Amino acid sequence: MLVAVGLVTAGTLVSCSKDSSEPPLPAAKTDLGHPLQIDAKVLQGPACVPASEGGAIRVTEPCVDPVLNRPYVDLDEKRKVTDKSAGVTVDVRYVHGGFTGTKAKFALYFPERYQGRFFESTYPTLSTEEAAPNAVTFAITNGAYAVSTNNAGGLPGAGDIAGYRVNAAAAKFSRTVAKQVYGDNARPRGYIYGASGGAYQTIGALENTEGVWDGGVPMVPGSPNAIPSSMTVELLALRVLRDAFPRIVDALEPGGSGDPYAALTDEQQSVLHEATRLGLPLGGWWDYRNMSGGAFFAVAGGVRILDPTYVDDFWTKPGYAGTDPASSAGAARIQHEAVVTALADVPAVPARPALADVQGTPTIPAAPPGGLTLSSVPADPTGNLTGADIVVLSGAAAGKTIPLGDVRGDTVTYGTGADPAVTAAIRPGDRIRLDNSWILALEYYQRYQVPPTDEYAWDQFRGADRAPQYPQRPILAGPTFAQAASGAIPTGTFHGKMIMLASLLDTEAFPWPADWYRKRAQGHLGAKLNDDYRLWFTANADHIPPQDAAAETHVVRYLGALQQAVLYLDAWVRDGTAPPASTAYQVDGDTQIHVPAAAAERHGVQPVVDLAVTKVDGRDIQAAERAETSAGRPVTLTATAQMPPGTGEIVSAEWDFDGKGGYPEKSDIDKPDQNARLTITHTFAKAGTYFPVVRVTSRQPGAGDGPYGLVQNLARVRVVVR
Repeated sequence: MLVAVGLVTAGTLVSCSKDSSEPPLPAAKTDLGHPLQIDAKVLQGPACVPASEGGAIRVTEPCVDPVLNRPYVDLDEKRKVTDKSAGVTVDVRYVHGGFTGTKAKFALYFPERYQGRFFESTYPTLSTEEAAPNAVTFAITNGAYAVSTNNAGGLPGAGDIAGYRVNAAAAKFSRTVAKQVYGDNARPRGYIYGASGGAYQTIGALENTEGVWDGGVPMVPGSPNAIPSSMTVELLALRVLRDAFPRIVDALEPGGSGDPYAALTDEQQSVLHEATRLGLPLGGWWDYRNMSGGAFFAVAGGVRILDPTYVDDFWTKPGYAGTDPASSAGAARIQHEAVVTALADVPAVPARPALADVQGTPTIPAAPPGGLTLSSVPADPTGNLTGADIVVLSGAAAGKTIPLGDVRGDTVTYGTGADPAVTAAIRPGDRIRLDNSWILALEYYQRYQVPPTDEYAWDQFRGADRAPQYPQRPILAGPTFAQAASGAIPTGTFHGKMIMLASLLDTEAFPWPADWYRKRAQGHLGAKLNDDYRLWFTANADHIPPQDAAAETHVVRYLGALQQAVLYLDAWVRDGTAPPASTAYQVDGDTQIHVPAAAAERHGVQPVVDLAVTKVDGRDIQAAERAETSAGRPVTLTATAQMPPGTGEIVSAEWDFDGKGGYPEKSDIDKPDQNARLTITHTFAKAGTYFPVVRVTSRQPGAGDGPYGLVQNLARVRVVVR
């Protein structure tokens, strides 16, 4: 699955109040405080069955899942839940339970004051049913109860019920509980949302159920063939272009040449084109130092299981890069044999961390502590051994392979997921091989995974006759992973209403799969697409939130758009109040998404922000994205911000001048409005190249002053100080 978006750490989930044009919510119901009366018997009703022979089980409101058919409640108590990042604490009635005979568990969080709706967040590797605090506070402050499940233990162990069936069973049963909590027989409206792998789940939920949820918000979705190709092409580019990235990034920054291909070798140009045409946004390379293929190392083992002969074919058969003398793959290959001279267990060689889900629960175990001191290591292993294997050639663990962690002098550590039973069996005197054959072969895997023609990012690998130019593997791995995450392969035939969110700087799932899904949905809904579907692109947002303060000067969080989307969705279902229009966009021949410069033409819910240098040393200049000055001389910047009509108001603007992400300067906005023009003057004390940033925040009209419903965008310029 694609990397998690971190609903816990990514930012505050918040509420939004409605504008004056929207019908008010009905009067809130109050928790009666009565004990629950839950029948422990098997649920009655027709069994849920596949919609077609051999297909996924279709879950409807009246049917009963044949596996998840005996719900129980084992805890009912009052709790407080605090979202520390927002400074919000809420009181809830917490109801915990599960389904007898399975590992499936759920947690329900009921507000004191209830507006007839529930929100359910999801991610496929979640192994705890406890909801993220911000998911709870978001729901409770909006008069909704929160639903959360453990996906029966999460992927990969839970099997097909983890895709959508556990979520559906919990959602349906929550309505039974809600009726008792509030003494209200009205059917609660329900919405599911999730990011990355959770987007697969959200789509799977809406496509394979009917009447369970009224709508959903999938965020940063991938195409059915995204895994692992979007990851492997990134790894290929990171290796081949690693020395060229400073020039590439400089060309793409404000005031740069605009030509990232300049001065690249033929292979570097080819690989950058390949990654770009597969959909990786060029602007996303600003963060190349922290990129590592997303969740690739969580799925790489699965690819090796699905396609075990690939590595041998890659290095021996014609048509593959491993046998192409023009490719750098052969030169990068390392198969270095050595003898274990000692077991390294000193604190200076720490264990590598576990891979975790969005709540921090480990999904792939941390590496065992310690490592191996070897008789020799490759002369120059920098970069080329990332993701390599330790192959044990002799001793008690002979024939076993474990992931390599780091190379530190003549000592190697174990990688995440290494089997402790294998590492414990290795002894001094054993022979091992450091081998990067698999990881190098997988860097090119996307070339040999050409899917059906509507996934157009792979057209670059087709000839004039539309046939693949490279040999193709006997299995497409992507649909297998997509089905594992969501319970079925996405088709575009969803039920209810959907607002899809995608990020224009998404370097893991890429932006274009949202366009692919929109086209599939249009094929299903035709002229009625806008009755049930929206697609909002978020500019200057990535697949995951900013990972440190400095990253906040490049990208914004998209969770504010999620918050608005869920509430817009409920108004759409409840009253027929249509949400803001889909973002207007175009897909170019390199699979890059472009949006209009003007907010009135772009649509969506995000402010459009522009920034220019307008004065240098007190003298007016033509507005420019690049300017030169001397240390100690003032530079004036002018920002303009626009909201798509009828979507919100600009409420704040802040400035960062040193790239640290502290945003120490604030611009006063006395009266929130749809448009803002802001000017600031700054003096740079030292010589250097700076990228001043303005970050603008908006919210829906009338939303108040709380930390709720905030949608951001930013703009950058370059100032060269002599």
